[in-house]
Amino acid sequence: MKSFNGITFCMVLLSWFSLSLAENVEVVIEGATSIAKTDENFVCVTMDWWPPEKCDYNQCPWGKSGLFHLDLKNKILENAIKAFNPLRIRVGGSLQDQVVYNVRNNIKKCHHFKKQDKGFLFGFSKGCLDRKRWDELNEFFNRTGARVTFSLNALIGRKKSKTEKDLWVGNWFSRNAQDLMAYTISKGYKIDSYELGNELCGSGVSARIEAEQYAKDVRVLKHLVKRLHPDPTTQPKVLGPGGFYDEQWFNTFLKYSGPDALDGVTHHIYNLGPGDSPDLIKNVQDPFYLNQIAQTFKDVSIAVDKFTPWAGAWVGESGGAYNSGGKDVSRTFANGFWYLDQMGMTSTYNHKAYCRQALIGGNYALLNTTSFIPNPDYYGALLWNQVMGSRVLAATHNGSPHLRVYSHCAKKKPGISLIFINLSSNSSFKVKLSNDENLHYVKPNFEFKGSEKREEYHLTPKDGNIQSDVVLLNGSPLKLSDSLDIPKLNPVLVDAATPIKIAPHSIVYLTIRDFNAPACA
Repeated sequence: MKSFNGITFCMVLLSWFSLSLAENVEVVIEGATSIAKTDENFVCVTMDWWPPEKCDYNQCPWGKSGLFHLDLKNKILENAIKAFNPLRIRVGGSLQDQVVYNVRNNIKKCHHFKKQDKGFLFGFSKGCLDRKRWDELNEFFNRTGARVTFSLNALIGRKKSKTEKDLWVGNWFSRNAQDLMAYTISKGYKIDSYELGNELCGSGVSARIEAEQYAKDVRVLKHLVKRLHPDPTTQPKVLGPGGFYDEQWFNTFLKYSGPDALDGVTHHIYNLGPGDSPDLIKNVQDPFYLNQIAQTFKDVSIAVDKFTPWAGAWVGESGGAYNSGGKDVSRTFANGFWYLDQMGMTSTYNHKAYCRQALIGGNYALLNTTSFIPNPDYYGALLWNQVMGSRVLAATHNGSPHLRVYSHCAKKKPGISLIFINLSSNSSFKVKLSNDENLHYVKPNFEFKGSEKREEYHLTPKDGNIQSDVVLLNGSPLKLSDSLDIPKLNPVLVDAATPIKIAPHSIVYLTIRDFNAPACA
């Protein structure tokens, strides 16, 4: 016991010493006006089709987490979704453009995906979604209160070009999607939005479609949705194109999609490179590397404003490292440096939703693929959903680039919420806030001095190891209850007169109730 107490004392002493040498930073919040606005359900996750045979780098990390095999009665899975109340879920992925829907029971051989070396995309045969599994999935979504985006097969009806590599030509055959929608309506199932295709834009991944043809097909989908859902108050949204941003392709697609066809413009992000990259752990801590993707978010936002201003930009899928993620990074605390910074960055560029690949499956899942126990990024996302509102405020400082900060109006009024991400392993920070109420340069900045206690949530890795899959909230490990419930994420209340203390390699959310931000009134 003496040894344990001695170690604990030394750790406390080191922590105090680190903070006593902390860098002083002034963060300026511009509270007069907001700079962007997200959807109320900004946090989004994906559920994918990959079968157990999906393997990368001599490992097969998907197990039975794909949509055909997932245990929809798992209590942890159910509770993990319910905790967001509601959670936006995008159902789709690489294999969606090989899925056919057998809701009319007119497909005699309705099989799941099978491993195929030749003649099919991604090494798998077509997969068949039967009525029974569609019923089970919708009962699950209804039970958990999920807000569902269903991504449709966009290759059905087309043929491979005989002259151009990876190009698919011809019109989209919408009848199979129509059958699925009609059956869904007849059962009273609710789909929030439909998306057409997965990673078929630009140069594509394994297949591609020309921008003008894609725009034509999106108009067909919109017409179909309107015809089957004549009441505009319950009409599902239409999203697309669901792929990697290519300026010329996107501009052409958005221009020719026409007025009001798209309700959301979705694009994908995998900016950390391949899952086996030895630089993965370094890149998630490098502020200059993380900044490189900002231009893409800005470009997409500009394109949306120019061609489809009624539609919002979405990150429709983002897993950080592609090919199922990095096994030693993507499921650990360290990945939160990238993930939460991405959410902060995209929100400042007026993106409405950010869909993380994946809720479960692969190395980048929010839940462990076999045990379903939440990984650290699950709790980071849940806290974002709990404290960060939809209105985005400008937050700046002139300190170290390793300190990232984003500010929103608080999820529950009054006040503002912030997230601090400390990418540094050895630097700590003492932060004071200033409120910039400048409106046409009428008022100067002034230091904020609150009277109400701050609500603070400090996330740190177990034993200080950023590659741990255990996260601590205010010093205590987050773990499921005996009844498999998600733990409550409660703040510590801190005297407003003290500076905000950000420890090395930590992530801190906080809410200040008496910060005067007119934009949040």
